[in-house]
Amino acid sequence: MDTSTKVNWLKLLQYTVLLGVILYVGRSLFVPLSFSLLISFVLYPICRWLESRGMPRWSAIAICLAVLLLIFGGLAWLLVNQLMRLVEEWPNLQQKLAVAIRDVSLLLEHNFGIKVARQTNWLESMGNNVAANLLNMLKDVLYTSVVSVVLLVLIPLYVALILYNREQLARALYSLFSRSEHHKIRTILHETITTYYNFIKGMAIVYAIVGTLNTIGLLILGVPHALFFGVVASILTFIPYVGITIGAILPMTVAWITYDSLWYPAGVVMVFAVVQYLEANLIFPWAVSYRLQVNMLFTLLAIVAGGILWGASGMILFIPYLAILKLIADKHENMRSVSLLLGVNAPKL
Repeated sequence: MDTSTKVNWLKLLQYTVLLGVILYVGRSLFVPLSFSLLISFVLYPICRWLESRGMPRWSAIAICLAVLLLIFGGLAWLLVNQLMRLVEEWPNLQQKLAVAIRDVSLLLEHNFGIKVARQTNWLESMGNNVAANLLNMLKDVLYTSVVSVVLLVLIPLYVALILYNREQLARALYSLFSRSEHHKIRTILHETITTYYNFIKGMAIVYAIVGTLNTIGLLILGVPHALFFGVVASILTFIPYVGITIGAILPMTVAWITYDSLWYPAGVVMVFAVVQYLEANLIFPWAVSYRLQVNMLFTLLAIVAGGILWGASGMILFIPYLAILKLIADKHENMRSVSLLLGVNAPKL
């Protein structure tokens, strides 16, 4: 490896560390701004269509935001309503859970020789640790709630300002490149927004179908609150490879507690597995015309890096931005190496 190559790799490492520090320190600014930018990509074609029909820009933006808030508000009301019903039934589930824990305890003692007293000590130790951290957990929940309220105000405001000043922002972006590159940058920007809009529109259809199929499957099994679990599992599929596993844990637990049988949790796994197979092989290819394909390694790295830098928001945001980077790399010849690195169909060696 020659000296110039070493220097380039060193600079790349320095820029990566510097970018990570900036993203971490400025996460309070970048998280709502990142959400706003992605939402602007989705709303831009609709706003432009309304403006082409003679509607003033502010009116078009207000209508788009109102419809979006209505959709998310309705979904949030549905989930909260189902969650409250689950909370009301928690005392009965808690009793059944206590019986299930006792049965598991006896099983551990009979098969593995772990005495009940020792298990009780473990549980008490875990309980003490939870109690010791309860105050910090409450502080975190309160902080998260306050931040969520602030984001509910900031994000729509950012979206409105981005959409209203989009020409000015585009001109600022063009000014970073030479005049000969302006047409290429304009083309890439247009294709990025259009492709991402079509992708999100298709994904909304995918989530609706997957949520419906999840709910029907859980209803057939007789799992309580099937609608809540089906919709939550559908939403969590936004996080590849991990979301569906997280979404299956709670309905499996409730099914096990309710029926005191391992067949019902196995049935939940079967339902989600079948729905995921249909989603990957039939629903997704039909609903989404352009698949933003990024290989599994870098998708998982994006999830982990997003979680480290921005928490749960980063786990959600880093995936679409990585896909957008892949999309830009596919369209730009100078970024061919990035496209191959992030792609899934690299030539065999």
